Amino acid sequence: MIEHSNAGAVLRAHAAKAEENDRPAGEALEALREGGVLALRTPLEHGGAWADTETVARELTALGRACPSTSWVAGTCVTAKTLAARAFGGGEFFADPDALFCGSGVPGGRGERVADGVRVTGRWPNVSGCEDAVWVILALMVDGAFSFMLVPTADLVVERTWHMAGMRGTGSHTLVAADVLVPAERIAPAKPFAVNDRMLFAMTALGPVLGAAQGALDAVGAMFASDRKPFMTSYTRMGESPGARHWLAEATYLVHRAEATMLAVAREADTSDLSTEDYPRLHRVLAGAGRDCRAAVELMLDLHGSGGFHTSNVLQRFWRDVAVGSRHPHLNPYLAAENFGTALAG
Repeated sequence: MIEHSNAGAVLRAHAAKAEENDRPAGEALEALREGGVLALRTPLEHGGAWADTETVARELTALGRACPSTSWVAGTCVTAKTLAARAFGGGEFFADPDALFCGSGVPGGRGERVADGVRVTGRWPNVSGCEDAVWVILALMVDGAFSFMLVPTADLVVERTWHMAGMRGTGSHTLVAADVLVPAERIAPAKPFAVNDRMLFAMTALGPVLGAAQGALDAVGAMFASDRKPFMTSYTRMGESPGARHWLAEATYLVHRAEATMLAVAREADTSDLSTEDYPRLHRVLAGAGRDCRAAVELMLDLHGSGGFHTSNVLQRFWRDVAVGSRHPHLNPYLAAENFGTALAG
């Protein structure tokens, strides 16, 4: 599968460039392509891996440890290719198994059937990787029916609207269609998402967030290994402080718990035929893992002190990426708690 050390080194080296440009670095995307990341959910018959949920979770976490934004774009490709395969089967869009896909499940457009296809007009915000993707799958309404369309991204216009505190490098800009003619065979009615697929989709958010927390832990571990000491104390190094050791242990425990939680859910999705009754429980569990990542990074910033917020410090980037990524609807904690409580109450 993926050469983590090589891809990780490339992503790490170009993470600042991705932030600066509000899109993934070209060098990082090439590393994903060469490492097979973009083929994770290309169907086997089209030269891809069609990887299971646990594999996807592990791969995205490993990449997120270096650059959460680029990992997020890889996760969007996983979701988009899964949707494309479910809705359209095979076709020319899978001719290159390593092509980058993007997409949105929000029905931001409307289609009108005409003699030669469907004319589509609409706007889809927050489409991660849209400036670099070759194909895009987008939700829309056609004749009152929730549907998907699959078109070359070049057929749409990109509006650069992604200006965020975290996950800046995802390039989650807005795609616009203005009376675009889409062939009828590129429009398909949406089918209900299986819970197993919904768990896969959730991993595309949690994997990069967990990877970011692990990257932050790497940075703090390096600090403990250095001669840095708690400011305005008589300690000569961080490890001499019982409080610092306790905070480090607690942060590490939270990150490890989030990883164990993620992998347990992934394995359940890979080995069980999940029902709709399973979803509220699993959504609540994964949302808890996202909150563990947030809490862990907060402890790490306590350890580092105000210097951790300097724009040159990698810790503040991981902090911002975790803060934004962990608030994706897949990891929304209050709705997860609400839905789980509703299910328990019958």
